[in-house]
This record gives sequence, C-alpha cells and structure tokens, in this order.
Amino acid sequence: MRVLHQFIAVFLAASIFSVAADNLPPVPQTPKKPVTDDYQGVQVVDDYRWLEPPADPDVRKWSDQQNARTRAYLDHLPNRAEIVERLNQLNSSSSIRFSALISRGGMLFALKTQPPKRQAYLVALASPDDPDSARTVVDPNALDPSGTTTIDFYVPSLDGKLLAVSLSKGGSEDGAVSVFDAATGKQLGDSVPRVNGATAGGSVAWNRDSTGFWYTRYPREGERPAADLNFYQQVYFHRLGTPTAQDEYAVGKQFPRIAEVFLRSSDDGKYVLARVANGDGGEFLHFMLLPDGQWHQITRFSDHTSEANFGADGTLYLLTRKDAPMGKILALTPPAFSVANAKTIVTATLSSIDGFVKAGSHLFVRYMAGGPSKLFDIESGKPDKPIDVPTISSVGQMVALGGNQLLFENQSFVEPPAWFRYDPANGQMKKTALFQTTPADFSDVEVLRQMASSKDGTRVPMTILRRKGTKLDGKNPTLLTAYGGYGINQAPTFSVRRRLWLEHGGVWVVANLRGGGEFGDTWHEQGRLTKKQNVFDDFIACAETLIKTKYTSPDKLVIEGGSNGGLLMGAALTQRPELFHAVASHVGIYDMLRVETFPNGVFNVTEFGTVKEKDQFQALYAYSPYHHVKDGTDYPAVLFLTGANDGRVDPMNSRKMTARLQAATKSDRPILLRTSADSGHGIGAALNQRIEQDADVFSFLFDQLGMK
Repeated sequence: MRVLHQFIAVFLAASIFSVAADNLPPVPQTPKKPVTDDYQGVQVVDDYRWLEPPADPDVRKWSDQQNARTRAYLDHLPNRAEIVERLNQLNSSSSIRFSALISRGGMLFALKTQPPKRQAYLVALASPDDPDSARTVVDPNALDPSGTTTIDFYVPSLDGKLLAVSLSKGGSEDGAVSVFDAATGKQLGDSVPRVNGATAGGSVAWNRDSTGFWYTRYPREGERPAADLNFYQQVYFHRLGTPTAQDEYAVGKQFPRIAEVFLRSSDDGKYVLARVANGDGGEFLHFMLLPDGQWHQITRFSDHTSEANFGADGTLYLLTRKDAPMGKILALTPPAFSVANAKTIVTATLSSIDGFVKAGSHLFVRYMAGGPSKLFDIESGKPDKPIDVPTISSVGQMVALGGNQLLFENQSFVEPPAWFRYDPANGQMKKTALFQTTPADFSDVEVLRQMASSKDGTRVPMTILRRKGTKLDGKNPTLLTAYGGYGINQAPTFSVRRRLWLEHGGVWVVANLRGGGEFGDTWHEQGRLTKKQNVFDDFIACAETLIKTKYTSPDKLVIEGGSNGGLLMGAALTQRPELFHAVASHVGIYDMLRVETFPNGVFNVTEFGTVKEKDQFQALYAYSPYHHVKDGTDYPAVLFLTGANDGRVDPMNSRKMTARLQAATKSDRPILLRTSADSGHGIGAALNQRIEQDADVFSFLFDQLGMK
C-alpha cells in the first residue's frame, strides 16, 4: 500500500528522509506503568497514565527529550530555511487587517493586526473609509515587548468613552479585565481578575451611565475547592473606582457547573442579557436584567435558542431551532420578553441561519449552505432581498451602522478579508477602505466544490483548491483538513499558508463534515454524542473520494487538524492508517475516556458524552484514538503539536498518544511530539510563534512527501 508508483519518487522520498533520519535521536525510554480502570464493567488498561501530571519531574524530563528529538529532526531538514523565509515574506508583507469591530458613541473600535507586530492591538477609527484615522488605545506589544500578552476581548462603554479590556499571557487565556480611557489610552486603576478563562471564556456588559459593568466571574481561591476554580462561572457587578472585593453578586448561582456566559447590554442600557451555554454541546439558557432590578429567566434548554441580539427599540431577537432545524428568528418585545408570545420573523428552509443583526428597520440574516455564506436584507412587509456577496465566500462579523446600514466582513479562499458597507436605500454594496492586501497571489488557483458519499450514504461537501492545469493522475501532494464538531462551520477563509503548499504543486482540500453546523441543527446532531463516528466516516469518505478521482494516492495524501480536528486526526490515523502518508495534529484530544477528568474536558461532555452513561461510554471507547492504537501496525508519520499552557485541551493527550504510537508502530516513519513552552491552544499566539509552527509543519510534510 505504501509503495510509491514511480521509482524516482521512491528514491527522492528515501533520500530526503535519510537526511532527517541521520539526525534523529532514538525514541526516549518510555516505561509502561499500567493502571486498570473499570468503565461500565469493562476493564481498560492505561500504560501511560504516569505521563498525565505536567509538574512531575519525570514527565518534564520525558517531554524535554521528545522536544529535543523533534528539533533534531525538523532543524536538519534541508528545506526548512527556505520555508521559513517564504512564510516570513507571506506573513510580514501582508497589510493591516481590522477585525472585531464595535460601533459605540460615534466611534468605530477594532483590533488592528499589523505585521510584523506580534499581537493585534486596539484602535479607534473615525470611519471605515478612513483607516488613517486609526488611533491606538491599547497595544499589548507595548505593554509586553516579549509578544506573549494578548487581548482576549474588549467592550466599549455605551457612550464609547471607556474600554474594558481582558488581557492574558502565554496563550493561557486566563484574563484579567482592565479599564482604559478611549480618548487617551490611559489605564485606570480598575483591574478585575479571573474574568476570562479557557473554554468558558469571559464577558463584560456596561451599565447605562458608564459607572460600572457586569462581568463573568470565576471562583476565587478559598471560595471553592481547587478542583472547582475553573467552573461555576457567575455574574458580578463592578463599580469603577471601588475594590473588586466589594463587587456585587448579580446572577449565576442557578447556572450549570459548566456554564459559559456571554453578556450584552441593549443600546440604551435599559436591559442586560446573559446567554448561558451548558458546556460546548449547543444548549443555551437566557437571563435578562429588567428595569425592576431583577434577573429573569426568559428561555430554557427546551426552547433550543442560541444567538440573541437587541434591536434599537429594545426588542430582543432570538435564533431558535425548535421545530426548525435550519433555524428561525423570533422577536420578543418588552416588557415581558415572552418566548411563548414571540413573533416569528424568519423561518429558514433550504439553508441554515448562521447569524443575524438588526440595523434600524432592517434585519440582516446570514445563511450557510454547506460552507459558503449567503446574506439577505429583510424588511417587514417586503420580499427578502439577497445581497450580492461573492460565490464560495463567507460573511463574517456584521455590524449595524446608522441609517439602516450594515458593515460586514467578507473573505474567500482566494481573496483576503475586506469590510463592505451595504445601504438598503439604494441596494448597493461598497467596499470600504478596511481591506487587507497580501503578497499571496491566488490568481492561478481554482476553487471547486465536490461531494463524497459517506458510509451511510450521506453526501459530504469538500472545497478543493488547486492550481489551474493540475493533472488528475493520482500523483498530487494533497492536504485534507476538517473539523466536524460543536456545530462550528468550516466557512471559506483566506490563509497565506495555503499559498506555500499550492506553489509547491500541492492540492488543498477542506471538508464540511457532520458535527458542524453547515446544514443546520440536524447536521450537528448527527456528529455528536453517540453519533460521533459519523464524523470520522465522513472524513474517510472524503479521503477515498480524492483517491478515487485521482487527485492523489495514499502515498501522497496528508491530513492536518486541530483541537476537535486533532481528535479527528487521531481517529483517522488509527481507523485507516493505510490511507494517509503523514499527519499533522494540533492540540488534539486522544484519550476520550480520561478527558472529562480534567477541567477543560468537563465542558465537552455535552458534545462528546460521558463514561458515566453506558451507551455514551461504549461510543467513546469505540473510537477513542488512544485506545485503538495497535501494536505492529504500519502507521503514517505523525507530528503532534501542543502548548504547555493549553487550557482547552490538556497536553497530556498529546504526550500519551505519542508514547503509545511510538511503542506500537512498525513503520520507520517518525512519530514526533512538539511542545511549545510559552503558548496554549493557539489562541493569542504571537506572529513569530505562528510562523515557526507553520515552518515545522510544512517542513515535516514536505520531507515526508519528497516535495521540493
């Protein structure tokens, strides 16, 4: 299966690999220390439990040895220096990008990414048509020249005069909120700790007169046992200029242990909404602070509501999927905000509602049809009007402007992000001055959509990027990637790193698997809990289709994914090892029986299930990658990447999976572990860190496929 079709390809791959192999130290000694657990009457042996505690000196020593071995391999690859140079050129030469826009008090705030600066920084603009007006308010690059401090989120006060900003270090996402003057950038004395955290995140909502804000609060030391300090998120109120010890409890004692809370104020500050997610599985509650000073629960899990936005008049608009798998939008009017008496504004049929915003008398609704976006302008009493966004592109953030106007970001696989203004008065969509330019030219690339047929007959879409004139002869180096979880959509996005792959003769493929939300709630439900295997079947079907249609062959096919997509990588390489030549797996989940014993994993129970329920345990055990590694198997080459500060997926997953594969494989292909000491899940990683990581991944894949 692993014999290349052409002798010359064999020779090139072998000769290139030998350069790296000559510098590859032996696999570190990894003793087996078996521990046996009983799950639902099933005895399961874990030989590498000892690799779980990160502070254990033996674990640190082992991890350091693995890192040294990985660096010995990667740093001696003959093409790495060239790859680093090209990635630096592609990234550092890209222009400024504005993201996370918020319009408040006549100002437009945004995060500004400006290579070669390592982190995005917060600015205020007079207009989206005047990027030169951008004035720096908070710059983490200046606060921390090491580049490891990042802005988790920011929220302007309702009058736009103050900014609450969460800052965290080293990829930890453990953020404290500071307050800054929007006009001067001066930091006020207020600092509220433990507002933001990994997985559950964090949020702030200002009061009407900008004298304080509600915020998400994790327990402080001494308030709960140490094991519970990353749970039980509640809402407190902080009044500016007062000690945080005097902050007042608002709501949250009735929230789930794994609550993930997002706060939002109405434009006039009359109402405050708390959206409460029950972990990561897609279940939501909504609570609202009304003028009577009390918090009222307005939705329940059975209402199947998710996104919520206020209109200018205080009307609350909710996205629900109750009796509407593709979604419908409800209008809840004050003062009761009753779901039972809500008015249905939009009911989707063919495409799934993916987001919406109310701007004046117009409701702008974003739909998703398998990956790409559609955008509609909806006004009461008039036919829905499509907005002419490019084909196979995605509509990102939408911001309501005055005069019924909409500001939205659009990008595609071949066009970088740009902000557009849409005016319902004339029906015109105009590109603003907030757009990104890049040296990555994709004019020689064509974007195609193709379907694969999964094991149960479900049709699964893929987007294929290839250079024009690519021959379908089974010889193309092909990278297949996907995610398939949490109802998260794999929409078209622009990435300069793909240019490197394509210009070396590669084909890039993005699959839209079940578990995402590309076709609505049903698409998600068919890929979660006891149906998670559908996700892996979809991915394998996509790989087989690429081979059948002669895009590639198993000897030329590599796969890459991260987080839940890392779980996908683990499942794919253990279920069908002969199908792939190499795997790059970032911050993945591999031990599905132990994941819920770690704080970050508990939030995933509503998505993956729990070993405490027999049917869910059986499903988890049936696909858990760590438990399906088989001794004496010819496994692909694998590069596992993790961050020591990852608060979302515990790095123990990567350590244990590396050890198990190294002990089991009979292949001479390397199983490598790369642990970054000063990063986490990848969120907030500095530009130089991202470039170095990409260089390692592409050097590894190029080497394995003999790519020049």
